[in-house]
Amino acid sequence: MMDIVGLLFKYIFLLQKAGVNKWIFDELLAICEIGFHYRDKIRPMDYVVNIASNMQLYPPEDWLVASSLPSKFVPDIIQKVLDELTPESVRVFWVSKKFEGSMGMVEPWYGTEYSVEKITGAMIQQWVEAAPDVNLHLPSPNVFIPNDLALKDVQEKSNFPVLLRKSSFSRLWYKPDTKFSTPKAYVKIDFNCPQSCYSPEAIVLTKVFTELLMDYLNEYAYDAQVAGLHYAINHTDSGFQVVVVGYNHKMRILLEMIIEKIAQFEVKPDRYSVIKETVIKEYQNLKFQQPYQQAMYYCSLILEDDSWPWSEQLEVLPHLEAGDLTKFWPSMLSKAFLECYVAGNMKPDEAELMIQHVEGVFFEGPQPKSKPLFPSQHLTNRIVKLKRAINYFYPIEGLNQSDESSALVHYIQVHQDDYRLNVKLQLFALIAKQPAFHQLRTVEQLGYITVLIQRNYSGIRGLQFIVQSTAKDPAQLDLRVEAFLEMFESKLYEMTSDEFKSNVNALIEMKLEKHKNLKEESSFYWREIADGTLKFDRRESEVAALRTLGQQELIDFFNDHIKVGAPQRKSLSVQVFGGLHNAEYQAAKCNTERPQSVHINDIFCFRRSLSLYGSFKGGFGHMKL
Repeated sequence: MMDIVGLLFKYIFLLQKAGVNKWIFDELLAICEIGFHYRDKIRPMDYVVNIASNMQLYPPEDWLVASSLPSKFVPDIIQKVLDELTPESVRVFWVSKKFEGSMGMVEPWYGTEYSVEKITGAMIQQWVEAAPDVNLHLPSPNVFIPNDLALKDVQEKSNFPVLLRKSSFSRLWYKPDTKFSTPKAYVKIDFNCPQSCYSPEAIVLTKVFTELLMDYLNEYAYDAQVAGLHYAINHTDSGFQVVVVGYNHKMRILLEMIIEKIAQFEVKPDRYSVIKETVIKEYQNLKFQQPYQQAMYYCSLILEDDSWPWSEQLEVLPHLEAGDLTKFWPSMLSKAFLECYVAGNMKPDEAELMIQHVEGVFFEGPQPKSKPLFPSQHLTNRIVKLKRAINYFYPIEGLNQSDESSALVHYIQVHQDDYRLNVKLQLFALIAKQPAFHQLRTVEQLGYITVLIQRNYSGIRGLQFIVQSTAKDPAQLDLRVEAFLEMFESKLYEMTSDEFKSNVNALIEMKLEKHKNLKEESSFYWREIADGTLKFDRRESEVAALRTLGQQELIDFFNDHIKVGAPQRKSLSVQVFGGLHNAEYQAAKCNTERPQSVHINDIFCFRRSLSLYGSFKGGFGHMKL
């Protein structure tokens, strides 16, 4: 702590000595003006909250502008504020586990131990003198601030993404801005690397690789973010992805910096140790997830064919050292396919040049870092196909037995992506959502967390009840969910024609709601690319299906797929038993003889025993398997 405070005041003294620099103010002014004039739309509720907050701080004429735009440059006031930053006026809060049991005072609300000590200017001066000798300096001019905010004139504007370019190395989807009229772009490059996911060790090393990359990129992070450019390196099931969002003018500069960091990656042992410890803690903290989150995790682990349990990843991680990552990352990148999406204020040739540059870095040269995938190496998304008329159940003890709550995920698998079946499922979920909450949460008071949602596993659609409770154990919760469905059947039959039409119209309105900004639109289209479904006109097609949907069709759908005992019903009950229901868990483990039911003992044996749905994704041409 002393080093941190010492460095902080070292920098404050540097600022005070340097005085007020107008060029810094001008940079901030430019950033604020751009941000104000090209701000993305946000939820109306958030906008109202922001304005209400401004009303407490600013005069009426500034309520909308508020702090978005700085006032006039008045160096005397800025210097006055700088001069107030003294050791005599500082208050330091230091939180650490090592103080436990030695504080001497306890606050009355949460019983937290604390102490109060006086810090003198002389003490801080000692900390300043003892602080690490680093080269502190004023920031350089921000290279990421855009100064070309013109909107690009794209002659052929498509309302949906188009396949702009395809090679053995990559595929580029392109979507020009046709709605938002802002000088912004969205770029996502998905590195599909088979070597990144063939074992728990590979999964963990890829994750550490992405975390280290983000750590190394911190030198660009602040300047990029204040200039309205945001980036991320995300670990995925099939490798990793690079995402850059913001003003398009300087976007390529940032992207090329990121790509260079990836291509010239090196493992710094000191940073590896820090990141490794962080990742270990992240895995260990999974034990303390809420029971319903654990149930959702087990449900995914059961259904997703190529998924590895986090417990195995945690088991191997402590034994992996910096040298292992040094050997691994070139192998991981040695075979790759890049799935790319570029959208927004960018011309087609600019998008192509951007991806060609990335290809050149990895796939060209006398010793390329990457080679294209063989057809057999393209990764797929395969989901377990549950058998009809069988109820699968998986009871498991909660990872944190000090948590008394238990949880249930009751999953009903319905179909592979199909417009008409999709809207039937969506309409049923919309109609049943509020009655399910009312019955299970309000009337029966099973638990605060009571949710009915749709679930989409790589194009495999289903329905999911989620309940977390201390009142009943998961097996009883499962019975209550089925009792609700039996009760709801009569309400479905009794629904009037007007009520049915009202629900259909409500779902249509939800589907026709416009995307608020480029990021939201891009996320929608990327889901189609990631799943391999490529149905970019999904909303329009599903609305068309809804307009011709009859009430009897919905009832037939319920009777075939959702109704308890339905001939085509496929259900999976994941039951996480909390500390309050330990005896019930012991009974559930032994209760394997249930009619039309299968008790899952070993997730991986179970996965291997069943057939799989075909994958929409998985080949150079992304043919359905």
